[in-house]
Amino acid sequence: MTTQTALRPQTLPEGFVYLRDIDPTIIQEARYALSHNFVGRPIPGYDAPVIIVTDAVALALKAVQEELKLFHLTLKVYDGYRPQDAVDAFAEWAADPTDQLMKAEFYPGIDKKNLFEAGYIAKRSSHTRGSAVDLTIVSLPVPSQPTWNPGDPVLDGRLPKDKRFPDNSIDMGTGFDCLDEMSHTMNPALPPEVRANRLLLKTLMEKHGFANYWREWWHFGLVNEPYPETYFNFPVR
Repeated sequence: MTTQTALRPQTLPEGFVYLRDIDPTIIQEARYALSHNFVGRPIPGYDAPVIIVTDAVALALKAVQEELKLFHLTLKVYDGYRPQDAVDAFAEWAADPTDQLMKAEFYPGIDKKNLFEAGYIAKRSSHTRGSAVDLTIVSLPVPSQPTWNPGDPVLDGRLPKDKRFPDNSIDMGTGFDCLDEMSHTMNPALPPEVRANRLLLKTLMEKHGFANYWREWWHFGLVNEPYPETYFNFPVR
């Protein structure tokens, strides 16, 4: 779990909130403000490890969280609102064939140049509209997990849970942001426990108004999003 930023919170655009202000019990692990992501460094536009979302998303996540608590489970959110500057940085990174630092963990089975065509990276993202989230489920009490630091081993995100880099998530079959067919939500080749875990997350999120992106078990967008045509570019801080 990341610590909260010491920076002064900014005044957010109308309709946006800090997730912690709506439900502080939801774990935040803002991967793109850190180095443990498919680029291997903090992403431009992410100045602090906090999660920002639209009001509607925050309230829906709070409802999901209330249901999970009944089973001694909690949500953990990896990403919410994503500035356009960050999306542009992803596109720039994808165009550089020499930067393969994190390939072994995050895109081990696909050539980097094919990430756009495969639907894992886009020049426009639903995250930038503020109503998409990347998340998982964690057991309560929350297990500890190590922090990945630059220079640490880069382990294949498709490995069994006890072999890949530790994440206190319940077993979802791959690490977060593993851009691979094994991350396709309903992949039938997965073990029964993993399929059940993914189905639990998908079912609860759909119950509260989200739709899953079928290539990524962690990605959900609010169906009735408030800003369906607006791509924002204020920083996360």
